[in-house]
Amino acid sequence: MTAKVLMIQGSSSSAGKSLLTTALCRIYARHGIRIAPFKAQNMSNNAAVCADGGEIGRAQALQAAACRIAPTVDMNPVLLKPEADSRSQIIVMGRPWQTLEAKNYYEKKQLLWEHVTQSLDRLRTSHDLVIIEGAGSPVELNLKRGDIVNMAVAQYAKAPVLLVGDIDRGGVFAQLLGTLWLLDADERNLLRGFIVNKFRGDLTLFQDGIQIIEDKGGVPVLGVVPYLRGLSLPDEDAVSIEVASDSSKPAAPSQTDIAILALPRIANFDDFDSLRAEPNVHIRPIDSIENLGNPHAIIIPGTKSTMADLAWLRQTGLADAIIRFAYNGGEVIGICGGYQMLGQSIRDPHHVESQNDAIDGLGLLPTITTFAQKKATYQVHAKILNFVSLRDEMIQGYEIHMGETQSQSQWLEICSRNGEQVKVLDGGVSSNGKIWGCYLHGLFANDSFRHAWLTRLGWRGQVTFQAARLEESLEKLADAVEGALNMELLERIIWDK
Repeated sequence: MTAKVLMIQGSSSSAGKSLLTTALCRIYARHGIRIAPFKAQNMSNNAAVCADGGEIGRAQALQAAACRIAPTVDMNPVLLKPEADSRSQIIVMGRPWQTLEAKNYYEKKQLLWEHVTQSLDRLRTSHDLVIIEGAGSPVELNLKRGDIVNMAVAQYAKAPVLLVGDIDRGGVFAQLLGTLWLLDADERNLLRGFIVNKFRGDLTLFQDGIQIIEDKGGVPVLGVVPYLRGLSLPDEDAVSIEVASDSSKPAAPSQTDIAILALPRIANFDDFDSLRAEPNVHIRPIDSIENLGNPHAIIIPGTKSTMADLAWLRQTGLADAIIRFAYNGGEVIGICGGYQMLGQSIRDPHHVESQNDAIDGLGLLPTITTFAQKKATYQVHAKILNFVSLRDEMIQGYEIHMGETQSQSQWLEICSRNGEQVKVLDGGVSSNGKIWGCYLHGLFANDSFRHAWLTRLGWRGQVTFQAARLEESLEKLADAVEGALNMELLERIIWDK
């Protein structure tokens, strides 16, 4: 059987494609449909690791969870992980392939296109419905010749397309109608409906707007989706981090205040969503020394370029501020690249990240990191040896890193990687226990660890559970979108009724 397909495209980046795809995945999963997500090409440093160690975009892993299935690399065959403004590491079928400048990337279209079509074909043979997500806008006219993710995919799959516009951004008429009118005639024939997303206020005041869009576009509006608040779901990219860092507000006296450094090349920033969702925890993304203040803890997150972001910390004065904070008894945590920065030195003999053979770290942990040419990508189970108030506690997470770190104060024992039994020590901690780090992404999603650590910081709040919170958010999202869309019309579009 070849699955039916539906494609969600957007008038721009951040129009809400990923969230609406996630919603549709859950809606049809709870209707008993064998459903899977697909995004041909993603650009994000927020990655997930599949059971075989392959990397895909975090959004597709979330969409797989909404489908109630395990993620696979076929769901996102091409992942671009930016290392600089115009250079990215290219992940193909879950594995590092090449690092390319943007101008050279499009020369590889044919090879990448083969992976895209083969992945989509495999998904369609084992499911009833595949929801395909586009990227950015389908009418970036200067880039269309190299398109492997928007209308090229829709045409290959003969997929009906729904176009999403962001009314909260403003100019939704120009977004939707302008995109429609810039499409080629054969592409317009695939566009079967509009969705107006992120609506605030009284919907009755927009009824004439719906009519105008339909009259001028000749395409029905399937629904107006409200601006959704209170969802505990990971963001696809770092836009939310960047925006928040511009206006960091202080914590209330009753809140546990955690400063997370908004590194220029921040990666896997959803590591801290479970902290943000806890009552009485205040998360502040920080990109300047002026906004640092005196938090209960500072977290240095993962990064796609450890050396470059460490240089940025020094340029901004944040490096010295972090060291002073630690010397005065403050708690400093490093995850993955942030963990590497906490050590004495970072060595790069193969010039994986830069032309430097080595640079000094922050000197807060007695560790030394050496970059390797092979990337480590694993789903892991680990045992806490003795840390905070926990001993022999089992936790889960994933590794994505290019280096190995020598430490004499390991506090984690990795027991399995991608389902295979191992015994690998990880992590480092200072003698007073307040400066620590490890390679384990997803660490704070473990309820027992998160609550124990927050309690040590002085947190007082009602205990919550990550898995239940995620499931509740997915159901809330699906309910809101299903209630907003004309599902009868959508059924006809998908199933050719």
